[in-house]
Amino acid sequence: MSTSDAVCRQIKEEMRYFRYLDKDDIEILKTCLTCKQISSGDILWEEDAPGNSVVFVASGRIEEKKNTEFAGKQVVVGVYGPGTVLGEFGILEDHPRAFTVVALDDTDLLVLGREDFDRLLEEHPRVGLGLLKGVLLATTIRLEKSYDRLASIF
Repeated sequence: MSTSDAVCRQIKEEMRYFRYLDKDDIEILKTCLTCKQISSGDILWEEDAPGNSVVFVASGRIEEKKNTEFAGKQVVVGVYGPGTVLGEFGILEDHPRAFTVVALDDTDLLVLGREDFDRLLEEHPRVGLGLLKGVLLATTIRLEKSYDRLASIF
């Protein structure tokens, strides 16, 4: 088994956003996920690009940047590692990406496209609901940490 396959299996079976899924659910979900590797410095997506997927970070670090009112200037709004979910809007509706996302390290990701997610909900609604609960948990934890960082400034 290659390193990529091992990392892919790990994230599918061990990450917190899959905690609401049992082993059989994970097997179903695996058919909808694809593994993707990006190199340090690679841009995963640009702000305002169309969004049609969600990604789960298995290894490496990702930086989110937001464009400012000053042309060509961005501010880093977050640095995230394994266990992070990014691009959640992408599986829910047509909505442009809110941030530019860049790999700070060589990074392994799992990708769930909107069409695969819609198929999952239609064919296996219980699995889709479990995944949504996990994504909501991960997003809520990330938001709570953001609030704590913001509050520490004041």
